Amino acid sequence: MNWPHERGRFPVLEQFAYLNAGTFGPLARATLDAEGALRRWEGENGRGGKEYFDAMLDRRERVRVLLAEQIRVPPERVSLADSTTGGVQVVVTGLGLGEGDEVVTTDAEHFGLTGPLVASGATLRIARVRDAPAADVFELIRAQVTPRTRLIATSAVSWIDGKVFPWRELREATGVPVLIDGAQAAGAIDEDASAADYYTVSAQKWLCGPDATGALYVREPDALSPRLVAYPSAASYDIAEGVWEPKPGAARFDRTFTPASSLAGLEAALVDLPAGRFERARELTERGRELLLEHGQDVVTEPGQATLVSFRTPGDSAETVAALYGRGVVVRELPGTGLVRASIGWWNDGSDLERLVEALAAL
Repeated sequence: MNWPHERGRFPVLEQFAYLNAGTFGPLARATLDAEGALRRWEGENGRGGKEYFDAMLDRRERVRVLLAEQIRVPPERVSLADSTTGGVQVVVTGLGLGEGDEVVTTDAEHFGLTGPLVASGATLRIARVRDAPAADVFELIRAQVTPRTRLIATSAVSWIDGKVFPWRELREATGVPVLIDGAQAAGAIDEDASAADYYTVSAQKWLCGPDATGALYVREPDALSPRLVAYPSAASYDIAEGVWEPKPGAARFDRTFTPASSLAGLEAALVDLPAGRFERARELTERGRELLLEHGQDVVTEPGQATLVSFRTPGDSAETVAALYGRGVVVRELPGTGLVRASIGWWNDGSDLERLVEALAAL
């Protein structure tokens, strides 16, 4: 694979060491061109007409297939979403979680997962895994499961330090349904989500899609009630009678019409992805971790995890991140943790990693 050529897809890398896909992935020229071309067409021709809407609906189904391929699941079990949080809300409301129900989760989750769980009113049993070794995570979570537990809700990969969570093993060992936040996994590591009951995808991160794009995998769509219903959810409806018929499969959970231009950009981002990208990302991540250690950084991410590397720096982490940006290095601080996080993808190379450690040394 010609990685310098593949790297050339992303104009941001001409100026920055961009290490922030855990928040937003870099946008490729093809994505920008597809969005821009459709926006120009809309400006000149209007957002209407049968041809326009038919093209949008056809693209929705192509994108559904492409997203399903990223996590190795059937497309008919994939709903189009605008975020991981949106997907979690579909599951929480569909299950009717509330007072008297019990959900097991962890203290290492993003609020995008935890927020809807808290709002449901269910009792949360929270496993303390944030500072635990990866090898201990399985037992720490399983210890919180009781006969009353209705759901285990965890990340596939911790947004804090890239720790890979053993969600498949938990599902098998406990028999409890699992809701998996795949925001830091889908597109970052080679992921098969088919064993999950529910699995969310944030396409604006490691899949390098436009803002507010993503998906929700539902293993058994007929077993989850569609409660957040919108026009794209319906196969048919009768306003006068106050009835509706949901679409077959997980399309019944489609809550919104993703803007046509965003769909075009996402489709462009998901086609023609390079072979070997997951292996490339893992190799670069290990190299980045070792470089940070060699340069005296306090790295908290263990070896052999996913594609996030987090470390502590002297002084205020927000100030460090701002100073690094001024030196052309884009990373993220994790509020309340004192950590700086580098997100390393297949589009990066050694020069980005060297630039990070050199900028840290200069500070």
